[in-house]
Amino acid sequence: MPESGTPGPARLPVEVRRSARRKRTVSADIRDGVIRISIPGHFSAGQERHWVERMTARMSAKYLDAPAIADDQPVPALLQRAERLAHEYLGGRGVPMTIGWVTNQNSRWASATPAYGSVRLSHRLQGMPEWVVDYVILHEMAHLIEPSHSAVFWGLLASYPRIETAKAFLDGAAFAAHRNLTGRLDEL
Repeated sequence: MPESGTPGPARLPVEVRRSARRKRTVSADIRDGVIRISIPGHFSAGQERHWVERMTARMSAKYLDAPAIADDQPVPALLQRAERLAHEYLGGRGVPMTIGWVTNQNSRWASATPAYGSVRLSHRLQGMPEWVVDYVILHEMAHLIEPSHSAVFWGLLASYPRIETAKAFLDGAAFAAHRNLTGRLDEL
């Protein structure tokens, strides 16, 4: 049942979904500009308020609050690159207000904060092929337009010709990193 326009800390509308099948867990995601919170059907109104407050705060901290950006590469170069990619693949949309390299992202390649128009790229991307970094930048810029991984989001990226290859490259890099592989055949 939607709570139309409930602002909360995330400044996005909130929709609460109760489920009789859900027994204890609470989850939240952002879809089509709405924070959707799923709770067990047996929760009281007080428990619902508590979890809505908690999960909107969590979603805000994760996706909408702007973290500090530490740059190793001048922002103008990254911003020019983002503008070029946006014009080529996103119809000029999704250009970030700020974009930079960060060293505090070890479990993801990049992140975006739609509310502030910011994109942060993990320093682990440096040295990867340009077409892989371009895909990551495009992926994050698409999140500035559509925060979720909905069909609309993937439709925004459909014109990038190397999307599947770039995703496979990043999967391989993550696999190797988690196993401390350096690319030497004698380690396999």
